[in-house]
This record gives sequence, C-alpha cells and structure tokens, in this order.
Amino acid sequence: MTDEILRMSGITKAFPGVKALQDVSLSVRRGEIHAICGENGAGKSTLMKVLSGVYPHGSYEGEIYFDGELCEFSGIRDSEQRGIVIIHQELALCQQLSIAENLFLGNERATRGLIDWNRTNHEAAELLARVGLREDPVIPVLDIGVGKQQLVEIAKALSKEVRLLILDEPTAALNDDDSAHLLDLLRGLRDEGITSVIISHKLNEIAEIADSITIIRDGRTIETLDMHRDEVTEDRIISGMVGRDLSDRFPPHEPDVGAEVLRIEDWTVHSPTQHGRVVVSGANLTLHRGEIVGLAGLMGAGRTELAMSVFGRSYGRDISGHIVKDGKEIHLRSVQDAIQHGIAYVTEDRKRYGLNLIEDIKRNISAVGLGKLAKRGLVNENEEYRVATEFRESLNIKAPNVLTTTGKLSGGNQQKVVLAKWIFTDPDVLILDEPTRGIDVGAKYEIYSIINRLAEEGKAVLLISSELPELLGLCDRIYALSAGRVTGEVRRGEATQERLMHYMTKGQE
Repeated sequence: MTDEILRMSGITKAFPGVKALQDVSLSVRRGEIHAICGENGAGKSTLMKVLSGVYPHGSYEGEIYFDGELCEFSGIRDSEQRGIVIIHQELALCQQLSIAENLFLGNERATRGLIDWNRTNHEAAELLARVGLREDPVIPVLDIGVGKQQLVEIAKALSKEVRLLILDEPTAALNDDDSAHLLDLLRGLRDEGITSVIISHKLNEIAEIADSITIIRDGRTIETLDMHRDEVTEDRIISGMVGRDLSDRFPPHEPDVGAEVLRIEDWTVHSPTQHGRVVVSGANLTLHRGEIVGLAGLMGAGRTELAMSVFGRSYGRDISGHIVKDGKEIHLRSVQDAIQHGIAYVTEDRKRYGLNLIEDIKRNISAVGLGKLAKRGLVNENEEYRVATEFRESLNIKAPNVLTTTGKLSGGNQQKVVLAKWIFTDPDVLILDEPTRGIDVGAKYEIYSIINRLAEEGKAVLLISSELPELLGLCDRIYALSAGRVTGEVRRGEATQERLMHYMTKGQE
C-alpha cells in the first residue's frame, strides 16, 4: 500500500468574493482509507467536487493525476469513467423509484433500447448482497431508512466499477448501528483493493478507520498524518483544524438557576401513523430559568417526538397531559400557540425544516418574527436588515453580509442562522434538537458558547443530543428516556456516561 493512486497539486478554486481553495495538495495511496478533516467551510467538499468533475477543468487552477495520468475532467461522467465516484452528504436517490432503478439510473441494463428487467433486478440483488443489504430490489427507495439508502449509494458506485470512492459525511445522519455497519463495509472494500476518501467530523470514527488523514484549514493544506506511523491524537487533529488548542471542549458555565418556567406533566403521545402505538408515555419534566437541561436516549427513545409534540402538537395524535408555564396551565394547539407562549424549537433537520436554503440570511432570520418588524401589514425592510446584521455579528455568522444565500453557508453557519431565527422571537424556553449534528469541533464550541449565553440571559434550554459527552459538558440536569418513558434524572455533579446509559437501556427502576 505504498504506491500513489491520486495526486492533486496546487489546487486553487475561487468563487465571487472568496477563495475557497488556495494551493491545496493531496496524495492518496492505493487501497487505503484516506480521511479529510477540517472545519465547516475549510474547503473539503469543494476539493472533492474539483476531483470528481462537479467543478470542471478550467474552473480551477492546479493539476490532478490519477493512476499517474494527468486528468482534466469536464464533468462527473468523465471522472466516473475513470472509476472515481462521489457520494454527497445529501443523497442523490429518486425516492419514488425502486432500488434497482436507482442503482442503474443513467447506466441502464438494456437490449436494443429496451430495459432488461430480469437482468436489472438480478444484478441489483448481487450488488445489494455485496453491501450487506437483503432488501428486494423492486421496492421503492422511500420505503427504506437513511442508513440503507447510504448503502444503496455505495452499491450504485460499485455498479460503476469504482476504484476511488469519495464519501462526504457518510455517517452524519446515521445511528450508531448503521454507522458501524457502514465503516465495516468500507474496511471490506479496502480489502478488495478499493480506495476510499472520507470526509467526516466524527473524529472517533476517523481514528478507528482511516489509514491517513489530511487536515485542511481555511482552504489550505495543513498536514497529512499517517495513522500507523505518526502520533495522532484527537487534540492534534483539532489543533490542526481550528488553528488553536481546544484543551477544554466546552466553554465554562456557572449556572444561575431561577424559578420554574415550564413543567410537563404525565405527557403521553401516540404515533400519527401506527394506530395504538405509544411513543411517549407519562413523561414528566421541569425546566427553570437560566438552566440547561439535557434529554438523553437511544435512537427511537422518543426524544424528538416529545419535543415536537410539546411544540404546538407538531407531532403525534391522541396527546394527553398538562403543560404549565410560569405557574399557569397553557394549551398549545398549534405551533403559533407555542411561539406566542414563548416556546421555540430548533429542529434536528435544519436543511429540511429549519431553513429556506434558497433565501438569504436576512429573510431566514426574520421568518418567524415578522410581526415584530411589521406595521399595518408592511415589513420595515431597513429594520429587518438591521436586526439580521446584528445577529450575524453577535453570533459570528461567517458571510459577507445578510443578503448571502443561506444554502451557500457551511453547516455550522447555517445552524447559527436557525438559532438566530428563534432567538429573535425572544423565547423563554428554547428546545434544541441535535444542535451540533454535522458540524465541526470549532463550530461546536461556538454553538456551545451561544447556548451558555442564552442560559445566562435567563432562558431555559432543553438540549437533545445523541452525544453523551456533549450533554455531560453542557447540562445542569439530564433526563434519560427509554422506549418513550422518562427513566431517570441526573444532576451535573452526579452524571456519568455509564449512569446515563444505564437509564437509557435498563428502563425505570
């Protein structure tokens, strides 16, 4: 595993007003798993789009050598013909088409212009077996989970006789089991001689699977590390990514807990699609002003369902129980009711539910609180611009101005826009559902600082996270859920990963 399959040298890529890549170099050995690490906006995805032809030759400076030959790709089809296949973070599958149709879309198994369905489905079944999927190739993609869809994308790459597989944040939306299966699959592909380049913010996964790591910061190559020879630690990777040591991953927080602001009593929620299934059962929680309260649980425990049902019954049916705000029972029959009573909810899926990606930062920030900017039905656009600019500066949203399209921002900066949108409503209670999912360690620290600041301002924060160290590092109290039930409550000084996992898996005792 010493010969070089890929070399990129002097890659420079500019967009209007910003230089995304500056003289970047990358060398990948044949048959290895090579990780690329960096903060959001560092240029990782841009570099891979240059490599795969998404940004064609002529739109960047520098040279790409694959298997020792100079390559000048004019599009994705050119790179795929050489065996370079990219799987983007946003999966490119047609949900209504079958798995088999997706596998061979644009590469149909046809005879004399007619698709040979027997051959299509047979070859699809072989590819699915190769990635460890037992699904029937004729079922629609929308009927399988995200983890299995990721495997379908890899099977699709294998159908193109892939030699270099590029995966952009492949486990960002996966649970622990699906992530472990995907990493095992990559190891198996490595054993078959297939080279992989993986972009990921999950440093524990990188340390587990990568043979080499290239760190990129601010569009420049910082260093490449050999995981088998160099002394590689998470702290060294983080220091390279952010340009400074983050010896303490969490900013200091001294809680100043005030009066109770929200109490949820005997809260029960039924599934909106599966008749009779209870997803939250008799839950009881309290939140106080100035307090950060965590909500821990395994996938399917009911954390998001609990949060969304409280937020104006935006999830569930046959909901029962009581919500008491500032000592008085309130009835939240809609999202608007929740907002008017000072409750905000930051969704775990910012791109689908939290933002309008084709709108600018200004419109996204003002979207929920337009009433505060309007007079006689007309929005004061100067005031809208001023408010958005204040949030851009106070939350350190990295963009030239608030007229920047939100979809062009990095994940961490998009998350700050979502937070700004809800902070603008001036809520008393802020529910944050996986607020740091898919963002890098540097951006996480900034989000943590914002959360602390909100608590210091007297707001109550309910934090849902799948990362136990995050809950332990931020929260004053933590509730654990298992199968829809609150199974334990632990205060900061008593909380450990082992104790939380006990409550998350063992049930109520």
